[in-house]
Parts: sequence; C-alpha cells; structure tokens
Amino acid sequence: MKPDADVTSQAETPFPRWMWVPAVVAASFVAFPIVGLVVRANWPEFFSQITAPSALQALRLSLITATCATLLSVLLGIPLALLTVREFPGVRLLRTVVLLPLVLPPVVGGIALLATFGRAGLVGSSLEAAGVSIAFTTVAVVVAQTFVAMPFVVLTVEGALTSLDPGFAKVATTLGAGPTRTLFRIVLPLIRPALISGAVLAFARALGEFGATVTFAGSLQGVTRTLPLEVYLLADSGDTAGAIAVSVVLMVVAFVVVATMYRKTSRGVRQ
Repeated sequence: MKPDADVTSQAETPFPRWMWVPAVVAASFVAFPIVGLVVRANWPEFFSQITAPSALQALRLSLITATCATLLSVLLGIPLALLTVREFPGVRLLRTVVLLPLVLPPVVGGIALLATFGRAGLVGSSLEAAGVSIAFTTVAVVVAQTFVAMPFVVLTVEGALTSLDPGFAKVATTLGAGPTRTLFRIVLPLIRPALISGAVLAFARALGEFGATVTFAGSLQGVTRTLPLEVYLLADSGDTAGAIAVSVVLMVVAFVVVATMYRKTSRGVRQ
C-alpha cells in the first residue's frame, strides 16, 4: 500500500468530536497506572534494587525464554495458520482448540501442561522413562510461554492470509513456481507486517507470563524464576519498593520491544 493511500484512508476515517471523551478516558485508564508505577518507584535505591542478583537472574532468564518461545511460536504458528485458513472437515474445531489458550486462565493452562508433560503426565511419563524431564525446568518455562503465546501468531497470520489476494499465488503457480517457493517468495513477504505483529505480541505475552509458568515450571531462582515471578515474590515478602523497581524494568523492556517492532511494522505497511 502506498503512503498516500494510508494518509487518505486515515483522514477519511470518521471521528466525531464526542469520541474524544471515551478516547481520553481509555488512554488515561491505561496510562495512569504506568505513571503511578514510575512515581512510586524509590529512585534513590532503584539501581541497587534492579541489580540485585535475583533480579538480574530473573531478567536474563526472562529475555532468553521469551525469545525462545517467540521463535517457537513463529516456527510452529505459521504452518498452523496456513492449515487453519484451508477448508476441511474439523477445521473449525481445530481453530477453537488453537485459540483456546487466549481465553483459558493461565493457571489452567499450567495444570494442563503438567497433566501432559509432568512426570506422571500423559506424555511426560514416557519421557521420564527415557530419562527426559520437562516439568520444573527451564524448558518448562519455554513450553509454558509458547503455549500461551503461539495463538497470537496464528491469529495475526491467519487474518493476513485470509485478506491476501489469491491472485498472487495463482500467478506464481502459473509461472511454474512450486508451493514452497510461492510460500517463501510471494506469500510470506506480503504478510511480513502481520508476521512482525504476531511475533511482537507473542514476545510480549511470553515476557509477562506468570500463571502457567509458576504452575508448570515452579519458581526456582536462576532456573525457572522469571521477572513476573520475581515481582510477585518481592511483593509477597513485603518488599513493595523492590517489586515496583523490577516492575519498572519489565515495563521498560516490553515498551522498547513493542515500540521498535511497531516502527518496523509501520514501515512494512508503507512499502
């Protein structure tokens, strides 16, 4: 889409004056808690709080596991989205199951993972017999984060695929390109903004995951204790100032990632 077309479509979008009121209320509803977090931070002690060994370990673990979960979500989510846009018996049931983690309470997701990959789980018992243990390990953190994050990739990619003009793929096929070449040379470049958006949403969801992680992976320092778990433990122990400081770090990391990727997505749309 050309830049001029973008500007024109945005300018023609109706926005009555009365809409300013709910829009400002909505923006304030989101912004004020963030401002409150920054204002309540104990800035003289901030650096010492965020450089505590437990906080640094949690930050490092969160970034590593969230990145791994995002990569897995993209690698597995794209083929799944390509499948769910096709029409075949049972596709509606498949879509429902795939998107279920979006509405499930995270703790329920953690219990489900534990019932499947735990030591006595449906699959975990066989893995345990083979000497492979997943539950309450760093791998379990990545699995839990992928479980809750992958539906975002599927949802955004599926939406882009359904709105894609099928003529491009037909032309490529007519010119002799096979399905794999058409996918990588035509389809994926055309839905690049959706891919980036899906990856950003997946990373943000993985970075903030708490319920499924603490249920399936536990809270072992340096092994499974991510930043959200560190925040909870600090607040639960009465260290509110420490919890706020770590929360600010988590918020800044999420903001930088989302803002950076949003710029890339905007550039992709304008190209």
